[in-house]
Amino acid sequence: MRVTVSRKAHFNAAHRLYRKDWSMEQNDAVFGKCNNPNFHGHNYELIVSVTGSISLETGYVIDIKDLATIILEEVESKFDHKNLNLDVPEFENLNPTAENIVVVIWNKIRKRIASENDLEVTLYETPRNFVTYKGE
Repeated sequence: MRVTVSRKAHFNAAHRLYRKDWSMEQNDAVFGKCNNPNFHGHNYELIVSVTGSISLETGYVIDIKDLATIILEEVESKFDHKNLNLDVPEFENLNPTAENIVVVIWNKIRKRIASENDLEVTLYETPRNFVTYKGE
């Protein structure tokens, strides 16, 4: 019997979508207002879900306090009130699209989740725009 346990989190961050190897015109054509050289921000919402077997000893798939700590340490403390392009090393050479952000977050959290458990991360960039990553 496998159960999914989920935890919501939130962070605010700025970013700019562009490619350094493209002209301003090409970046504008592809990324539009998201290519603003002065950046723009989002109030990101995050849902982290861990699926696994229920422990006979504890009754947990994962202790939700532990999951909250992992999210705080791996995501909130490193992304909240940051400029993703300038302050987060993973995006030095990676365009911080929602798709790339969710994969970076998944990789950070995955290393701290038991290997027998599945991990899914959903990132809301706006209330209507979101991405989900379950691993490769």
